[in-house]
Amino acid sequence: MQMDFLEFSHICEALEGTAGRLDMTGIVRDALSPLDEADLPLFIHYLMGRPFPDWSQEKIGVGPNSVYDAVAYVAGGDRQVVVSAINRSGDPGKSVEILLGKKEQMSFFSESLTLNDIGRDFTLLAVIGGNKSQREKDRILRRLFANASPLEGRYLARLLLGELRIGIGEGTMRDAIAGAFAVSPAAVEHAYQAANDLGEVALIARKGEDALNEVHIEPFRPLKMMLAKQGTVTDMLSETGVLAAEYKYDGTRFQFHKVDGICRMYSRRLEEVTHAIPDVVAMLDAATSHDVILDGEVIAVRDGRPLPFQYVLRRFRRKHDIASHIKEIALAPNIFDILWIDGETLIDLPFAERRERLVAAVSDTCVAPQLMSGDEEEIDALYRNALNDGHEGIMIKDPRSPYTPGVRGKLWVKIKPAVDTIDLVVTAAEWGEGKRAHIFGSFLLSCLGEDGSYIPLSKVATGFSDEALQEMYVALSDLVLSEEGKMVHVEPQIVVEVGYAEVQKSPSYAGGFALRFPRFIRLRDDKSPEEIESLRMIEERFLAQSSR
Repeated sequence: MQMDFLEFSHICEALEGTAGRLDMTGIVRDALSPLDEADLPLFIHYLMGRPFPDWSQEKIGVGPNSVYDAVAYVAGGDRQVVVSAINRSGDPGKSVEILLGKKEQMSFFSESLTLNDIGRDFTLLAVIGGNKSQREKDRILRRLFANASPLEGRYLARLLLGELRIGIGEGTMRDAIAGAFAVSPAAVEHAYQAANDLGEVALIARKGEDALNEVHIEPFRPLKMMLAKQGTVTDMLSETGVLAAEYKYDGTRFQFHKVDGICRMYSRRLEEVTHAIPDVVAMLDAATSHDVILDGEVIAVRDGRPLPFQYVLRRFRRKHDIASHIKEIALAPNIFDILWIDGETLIDLPFAERRERLVAAVSDTCVAPQLMSGDEEEIDALYRNALNDGHEGIMIKDPRSPYTPGVRGKLWVKIKPAVDTIDLVVTAAEWGEGKRAHIFGSFLLSCLGEDGSYIPLSKVATGFSDEALQEMYVALSDLVLSEEGKMVHVEPQIVVEVGYAEVQKSPSYAGGFALRFPRFIRLRDDKSPEEIESLRMIEERFLAQSSR
C-alpha cells in the first residue's frame, strides 16, 4: 500500500518514545510488510535519516538557513522567529512543529503528502542547479512545509537537516527486515554489504533468503570500506599465528572502479572524486587491463617522502585549476585490496587469496608492499621502517579475513606510536574570546551511540592553529542549528581527530566518559560521521587502559 507522510511521522513519533531496541525493531518490522515496492525503500531510507541510498551521489543540498526561511514564510514570520524558537528548544524539529501549528501562509490547494511526494521533491532538490537554483529550491521547500501538518513538519525538517533523532541504526533495521520477510539477519547483512542500500535489500528480502544470497557487488556503486581497530602485534599473533603487515599511510582512502575502460574514483565518504585526481585515475587505469574494484590509499609525495595528510586533502577538495595543482602536489596510489574482478565478487574470499588475485591483476608499481610473517621481531622491524620512511605506522591483518564493508573489527588492526588518537564528530561550538571572538574557539565532540545518536564526550580547545580555527569556522558556519548563549549547536557532519592522555569516568557527559587533556590533531573531512568511535569502543578503550 502507499504510505502517507503523516503515517510515517506517527511511526517516527512512536519510535522516538520507545526505549527498548526489541520494541523498536517490532514497530519497524510490522510497518514494512504492507508497503508497496515504491514506498518500501523510501520508508527505510527515511527512517534511517537518509534521503538517498548510502552509495548514491545525490545530495539534497539545502542548509539550515534555507529550511528556516521556508518555515518562516509558511508560518507568516521571519527567519529570526524560527531561529529564536529553535534556540529556546534546542530541537529544530519540534520548534518547526509548533510554528506550523500557527502557520498563516496556507496553500489554497493544500494536499496530503505521501512518501512518494517527499521522494520526488528530494530528488528535485538534489538535481536543481544553475543561476536560479536557490530560488527554485526555496519554492520546493515552501510547498513542502505548506502542505505539511505540524507533526509532519517535525520530521520533514529533521530529514532535511540530517538528524532524525529516533534512534534507528543499521542493526535495528537489519533485524526488522529479517523479521518482516522471514529471512536471517546474516543474509540481510551480507546482501547489505554488497549492495550498500538497505532499501533495495528489503525489496530483495521479499523474494526470500536465496535471493539475498545472490546479491553481488555492482561497479560504480561504491561500497563502505572495511575499517580497523587499535591493537597489538602480540595479541594478533596469538590468535592467527601469521599476519599480513603493511605500511599505514598518512593519506586518504579511496575506491577505484573500472569497467570497459570507464574509470571512477570514490573517497572514503563514497563521494566521487574522479575529477579532482585525474592523474591518479590515469595511473590506476594503466596499471590493470581488467575490470576491477580496488581499495587503497593515496598519499602526497615530494622527493620520495610522504607529505602530511593535509596535502592530499587539498587535491581532493579541488574543483578548479586541477592541472596546476597536479604539478604542485604529486600523488601516489597504494592498492592493498581487490573486491571485484571481471564480474566476480571477491569479498568473501580470505585476505591472503584476495592478495594473490590483486598481485596477479595489478602492476606492482601501484600495489602496496606487504610482509607475511609470524615473527614479532620481523613485524616490529617493518614498523620501525614505516616510521623512518615518514608513514604513520603499520596495519596488521588476519590472512583469513573476508572483506567486511563498513565493519570496524579485530581482523584489521592499526599499530601507531603511543599517543592515543580518536575520531569524533563536532556537535556544538563555542565562540572564542579576545582576538578569536569572531570565530569558534572550542568544540563539543561526540561519539556514536548504539542507536545511531551522538553522545557528547569531550570539549577540545587546544592544538588549533589560527588557520585550523578559521577552517573549522568556515566548515561549521553553514551547519548551525541553534544558538544558546555562547554555545552554537551544529549538524553532526564535521569529523575531527583528537589526541588524549586517557579516557576517564565522568558524570559531566551523557555517556559517562570524558577525554583527559584532549588536543586537536586534524580535520578528517575524508571520514563520515558514521565512522567515528562508538560509545562501546570508548568503554573498550577505558577497560584496556585500566588493565594496563
